[in-house]
Amino acid sequence: MHSITAVSSAIDTENPALVAAWQRGLTEAGPAATQVLAQLADTGAAEMAVHFYQVMLDDKRASRLLSHDQVRTRLQPAMQRWVRDLLLATPERVESLIAAQRVVGDVHARVGIPVDLVTRGMRVLKQRLFQLISEQAGHSEHAHAAVACLTASFDIALECMTLAYSNARERSSRTDAAYRLFSLVQNVGTERERQRALLLDWENTLLYALASQNETPEFQSLAGSEFGLWLTHKGIPSFGESSETQQICALMAAVDQTLHDTLDTKRDLKVRSAHLQEVRARVGQIRNLLGMLFERIGELDAGCDALTNLLNRRFLPTVLRREIELANKNKAGFAVLLLDLDHFKSINDQHGHEAGDRALQHIASMLSQFTRGSDYVFRYGGEEFVVVLVAVDERQALVIADGLCRRISDSPVLLADGQPLAITTSIGVALYDGHPDYERVMARADAAMYQAKKQGRNRIVLADDSLPEAPDRASLQNR
Repeated sequence: MHSITAVSSAIDTENPALVAAWQRGLTEAGPAATQVLAQLADTGAAEMAVHFYQVMLDDKRASRLLSHDQVRTRLQPAMQRWVRDLLLATPERVESLIAAQRVVGDVHARVGIPVDLVTRGMRVLKQRLFQLISEQAGHSEHAHAAVACLTASFDIALECMTLAYSNARERSSRTDAAYRLFSLVQNVGTERERQRALLLDWENTLLYALASQNETPEFQSLAGSEFGLWLTHKGIPSFGESSETQQICALMAAVDQTLHDTLDTKRDLKVRSAHLQEVRARVGQIRNLLGMLFERIGELDAGCDALTNLLNRRFLPTVLRREIELANKNKAGFAVLLLDLDHFKSINDQHGHEAGDRALQHIASMLSQFTRGSDYVFRYGGEEFVVVLVAVDERQALVIADGLCRRISDSPVLLADGQPLAITTSIGVALYDGHPDYERVMARADAAMYQAKKQGRNRIVLADDSLPEAPDRASLQNR
């Protein structure tokens, strides 16, 4: 909270000068120039939005961010409104316009739009608008005044966006760095032994498969194993990118390639044995590198919820940005489950806050116990929890969500006097749909969870585009 306040203060110190500069530019333009810009707002805003995205989609980086249908359908009307707002700017509306540019800058930072694309977009729009002014008003004095006014509005808007963007990116960088230090392995010794055991189990399963008489032994790739998923989705972002993590990834790829070659039915047992020795040597190297990485990690409590010992939502944006990046890179998917403990207020009112705390701890324990080591479990706030399921499709996500819902309802929490208290949860399930803004998948999970509540609680609902937004819900950063 302190960092957010600091960022807001940093922006606010720039406000008076920006407000004064924008108001001065609008006032000096005069009514004739203002009328030229107002006519452009009526006739050219829609064309500007189309022209902007046509130019942006020619860049591969922008195409990746803007190719999703939902992005286009949302952004094109939003761009049209943005152009109209700037063309119709008045001195009285400057402060609200500056606040709007801040929001745009924050969104750009969340999605990861490169700054040069934003400045290019501004340049493209200004050039086209200058042409329209020339066509409409020629080279008259008020046409020049309109160009000067338009230039000032666009430049100050860009300055506001850039300031918000840079502050948001700085804040994200600090959180990402804290996340790597904190790691997602709060108990280093336990997690180290757990991952060693998973690696050993995979190796033993492989040994049995390759030693069998089957011509085409069945075994799971190391990258697709529980250890491999943990390393990709949790280990690397926890340890940070380093030569050791790069070596482990290269060794895993080499192991899986060797195993792929071993599936050749022409291979005899001697060849399989030789391949097995090669694989075991590389797995041994992975084990040694993993030990080195764990030795560097200390136990930090920042980012951990004191009551449940789960992650708090501080690192949720970091995790979701990482999963979006992996999903786009690997053409895979992930899902977000938003869980809410049903009738939590009644539990506190009827049985006391200690019972409420016990219920929350019980759900946290169930979520940790019945999700995979590669998944993430957060206490989102109050009686809400978030689970990020990595590398899943819709069917897998629904099976896991349904299992969690049933296990919680079938497992009452024991109160201090030994009496059982039945508890249930409502769960919203949202699959990553390609939208680059992580707040979208959270909003969809939120809407689905709200519907689960509305439909009677103790159930799961899968998010789709037909669901209305959950009412009275703040954005992810402010919740």
